[in-house]
Amino acid sequence: MVMNPNKAQDVWKDIGEHVQFTVLELNRQNQELEQQVIQDFADRYQAILRSLRIRDADGDLKSAFGFSSDAWDYLFPNAPKPKELEPYQTISGPKYSMPATKGDLFFHIRAKDEAVVYEASNQFRRFLKDITTVVDETKGFRYFEGRAIIGFIDGTEAPSVEDAADFAIIGDEDPQFENGSYAFAQKWKHNMDFWSQLTTEAQEKAVGREKFGDLELDDDQKAVNAHNVTSKAEVEGEEQKIVRMNVPYSDPAQDNTGTYFIGYSRYWSVTKLMMTNMVNKNDFLLTFSEILSGQLFFIPSRPLLDQIADGQFNN
Repeated sequence: MVMNPNKAQDVWKDIGEHVQFTVLELNRQNQELEQQVIQDFADRYQAILRSLRIRDADGDLKSAFGFSSDAWDYLFPNAPKPKELEPYQTISGPKYSMPATKGDLFFHIRAKDEAVVYEASNQFRRFLKDITTVVDETKGFRYFEGRAIIGFIDGTEAPSVEDAADFAIIGDEDPQFENGSYAFAQKWKHNMDFWSQLTTEAQEKAVGREKFGDLELDDDQKAVNAHNVTSKAEVEGEEQKIVRMNVPYSDPAQDNTGTYFIGYSRYWSVTKLMMTNMVNKNDFLLTFSEILSGQLFFIPSRPLLDQIADGQFNN
């Protein structure tokens, strides 16, 4: 096999105009039934996407669907497992932590049109509702100029599209799961009143970049715990990258505004190192944020979904 981005699900840097993240928990009441439903859904899932892309040709529908480690063990107990798929454990530092929360199945849906996002989610739910419970559903949106909700350009550190495959999808180091990806999902709630009271200069020091021009600050201009300092991951002196998206969400009536972070990577160990660095170095973003959820998922390639649909992982 050869790494082929065309065989991967939609794990690229493309935030979309309308975004929805859904995390489901398996009921674990009838294992054989739940295995069969997932097997059937693996086939239906891709058919639903194909149909909706015909129905809304300009909608630019993209979707990623995956499994947590616990879900994989439950659904495919006798099957091989992706090398780096493990139960996510809370990452703790001197002052802050990134909690692990429950979740078995994960969907990341985005499109130009909210209607097609709704329809995809609704059709997925029709097939899964009898065997799952909704843990969380978060609707995100594209903020002005593609900025994060805190006002800074998002994705500056992410690899460009032409380079993204090497960072986002698994290669021949794990041949059976090639063209899959590891997705780490986190929901952050921000104290926007605190953030808004900071001067632009203070915000720039905290992030490590100019707010409007997006130029990186010199090292001596950054706070020691600036976000673009603490979130870097190096292995043997070489900086590692992932495909990351910071999706704004907000429910003003509930005073709940924040960022849904999704990072797709070839190696979970790289994303894990980034998160560990952030808590160990007291990333400034953690000083005014509460992390509401966190879980790791494996996003199978489309051919692997076909194998699941054919029952090859249920033996």
